Amino acid sequence: MSTRKNPSEAGVTLVELLITLIVLSIGLLAVSQLFPAGTRNQQRDQYMTLAVHSAREKVEQLQGRTWADPDLSIGRHPAGTAVEAIPEGGLERWYTVTAMAAPLDNLKTLTVTVRYPVPGIGRRSVQTVTYVRR
Repeated sequence: MSTRKNPSEAGVTLVELLITLIVLSIGLLAVSQLFPAGTRNQQRDQYMTLAVHSAREKVEQLQGRTWADPDLSIGRHPAGTAVEAIPEGGLERWYTVTAMAAPLDNLKTLTVTVRYPVPGIGRRSVQTVTYVRR
């Protein structure tokens, strides 16, 4: 009795195994590159969320002030190029107050800007704009 094997039933050759391992390795390396990118994006989003929260917090503080309050005087606060440093996250915050033209002269525009660090890119900023009524 002869035990000849059919060529279609032959096993995996060493060359086929090496090609499979190479393709699998390339795929794993590509997937491994996604993890650092995901971490960077998550960190950037955390800074942005903190900046938006900080801007909104300042708006809420200022909306409770009266029309004549010095904090709502026309101009940039703090004056010049100074900024209010927020140690939590290395943020910088400032705001500007502008008067609206008639017939809306009973309103002031309040623009709060917060600058935040973006790892690997530099600094970005968010702005919140609201109106204060006399």
